[in-house]
Amino acid sequence: MRIRTGIDAVEVPRFRVALERTPQIVERLFTRAEFNSVSGRPESLAARFAVKEATMKLLGVGLGSVRFQEIETLRLPSGAPVLQLSGGAAQLAMDGGVVEFSLSLTHTKMLAIAHVVALIEE
Repeated sequence: MRIRTGIDAVEVPRFRVALERTPQIVERLFTRAEFNSVSGRPESLAARFAVKEATMKLLGVGLGSVRFQEIETLRLPSGAPVLQLSGGAAQLAMDGGVVEFSLSLTHTKMLAIAHVVALIEE
C-alpha cells in the first residue's frame, strides 16, 4: 500500500465574485446535495471546490478531465466530510488502485483549503 495526496487553496473573495457574476456556475460545479448541505454559503462552496481540484491533482489529471459534479463532498451523520466519486472520476480512481479516500477541509472568510489523501493498493 502507498498513499497519494492532493491539496488546493481557493481565495474566498474571488470565488464569491465568480458566484455573483455567474450564478449558473453553481449548477456546473456542485451537485444539489453539496449546495444544500452548506446552504449555498460561498466560503463553504469554495472549500468544496478546493476538494474537487485537490482530488483532480491526486488523480493526476487537470481541469476538464472529469466533470466537477463527479467529485462530490458529502457529510456523514457525524458532520465529517466524505468524498464520493462517480463517472469518469470514479473510473480514474479505480484504475489507479485507490481503495480509500480521506479528506480535510477548512475555510476562513479569505481562504478555503482542502487536503485529500488516498490509500492506493499496489
